Amino acid sequence: MRLASFIEVDGAAAPVRVGVVTDERIHPFDDALTMREVVERGLPYALAAGDAALARRGLPLDGVRLLAPLEPASVRDFVAFAEHVEGVRRSIDGASGVPDAWYDAPTFYFTNPHRIFGPGDDIAFPAHSIARDFELEVAVVVAERGTSLTVEDAAAHVFGYTLFNDWSARDLQGREMQVSLGPAKGKDFATSIGPWIVTADELAPYRDDDGFLDLWCTVLVNGVEVGRDLLSNSGWTFEAMIAYASRDSAVVPGDLLGSGTVGNGGCLAELWGRHGRQEPPPLRDGDTVTITVEHLGALTNRVTSAPPVPPIPPPRRRDPARARGADA
Repeated sequence: MRLASFIEVDGAAAPVRVGVVTDERIHPFDDALTMREVVERGLPYALAAGDAALARRGLPLDGVRLLAPLEPASVRDFVAFAEHVEGVRRSIDGASGVPDAWYDAPTFYFTNPHRIFGPGDDIAFPAHSIARDFELEVAVVVAERGTSLTVEDAAAHVFGYTLFNDWSARDLQGREMQVSLGPAKGKDFATSIGPWIVTADELAPYRDDDGFLDLWCTVLVNGVEVGRDLLSNSGWTFEAMIAYASRDSAVVPGDLLGSGTVGNGGCLAELWGRHGRQEPPPLRDGDTVTITVEHLGALTNRVTSAPPVPPIPPPRRRDPARARGADA
């Protein structure tokens, strides 16, 4: 099933609802639940509620506005495609190859669950960023709480999948990562997801023999294709990512885990690293980016600029040893 969060366009102060999307209609759930609450009740509940919703006529899709399908409990973003790592390293810090540590485990970072955007939303980049980029990814939605899961056990913790665009200010990212932390401000201004969540059962037929989802992923900028790759070129399955995220920690219902950016033009920075120049050029105000994944749908957003922000003062420069001596 394709499960979406939506509001009715003509409804006065219409509440956010959850429904099942078919070709031309959306069929609201009977219960007034958010998508997070649906996920917390589990996939069997969602499928049963969806079946009940499909028995009703529903609403025309052109009479609703689709929102980001989920307000996630947390957002982890992995880096599971070696081709992406190689290209972006060359672009960001001039390094070549894939680090040996990449092969040890499916590394991830946490990003901001409070800046989630949906289909059709404008994406406001930091005003002073000029190296603006998209990232074509797929995210898995966690269905159940778990700690130190095995990869086999993690399969029961998959609720479904959605498109995931990890917008990136590469100039900010490159600067802050010189401190050996991050990315942070180069990433945390926006992540877009949607247009819906496709439940796990729908994608079972597209798994290859090793458990990877064999789906084509493409990205267009202003209608021109700049990247195309198979999701199955990932180094790890989504189950392995869930298992690693849970190791000595916990995953909970509503957690969102991004696959990391696909290769072969899944972001501009990879292409910049390979070409040795910023070609294609960075995103600019008014550009539209559409990411599409087979059987998952398409997600389009337009690039804008946020207002200028107030400055942060420079650090106080102080000799700690002299300061401690003065206090003695």
